[in-house]
Order: sequence, then structure tokens, then C-alpha cells
Amino acid sequence: MSESNYVLFYVEKPQASAAFYSALLQRQPVENSPTFALFVLDSGLKLGLWSRYTVEPAAAGRGGASELAFSVADADAVNQRHREWSLRGLPILQAPTDMDFGRTFVALDPDGHRLRVFSPSPANAPAAPNERAAAAYAA
Repeated sequence: MSESNYVLFYVEKPQASAAFYSALLQRQPVENSPTFALFVLDSGLKLGLWSRYTVEPAAAGRGGASELAFSVADADAVNQRHREWSLRGLPILQAPTDMDFGRTFVALDPDGHRLRVFSPSPANAPAAPNERAAAAYAA
């Protein structure tokens, strides 16, 4: 089976979006043209920014119908990222809050794509391999 390791956002102005994500992700795109930019994140995920006017077949929707999520270590890191992004001027759609899965907030990029930062609650955090083995043995 093939891997899902690309996310493509259709954007109004690829160069402006590339500048936004360069500052947000603190890295330069690995590919950059007038109609497309590509970033490779530390996780290996690739984020493509494609002009909504040149993508084929034509894009029908706008940003906001999906999210790019960033997981951080803990609730303090969520709050810190919120402060940083607020100071950068990102619109905040959801202020930091505790939800059933953990601490989270949602910001928007220039095209209205949702950017969720979250820290899983301890009950929802993935167990380390040795914890999973111990739980399986105890069952």
C-alpha cells in the first residue's frame, strides 16, 4: 500500500502563502515556483501550496473544510504556541481550550485553512511500546 505523506492546500497566492509558512514553520520550501511551493516537515509530511487557479481539475472548495494539525508536548506548549502565533498576527478561530482529546487551539492561514495545535490528554496519549506490551501481558 502507498503512504499518505502529502497534504495539498489550494491557495490564492502561492508566493504569499510560501512566505507565511516559511515564517510559521521556520524553514524554506524545498520547491518554490509562481504556482506551487512545497515544504517538508520534520515528521516527513510534505505540505504543498498549489495555486487554486492552476490546479487541475479545478478546485471547488475554499480553505476551512479541513485542518493541518500540529501535536506538541504538553498544555504549556499549546499555550506558548498560541502566544507566538497571536503575536505573529494569525487569526485565532478557537482560543486555547481543553477538549475531550486534550488541550488545543485553532488558527487560520491567509486562505482560511485551519491550523490546529494540540497536546493529547494523558488518557489519549499514545502509550510507549513497553507500556503497550505490559498492558497486553496483563490482559
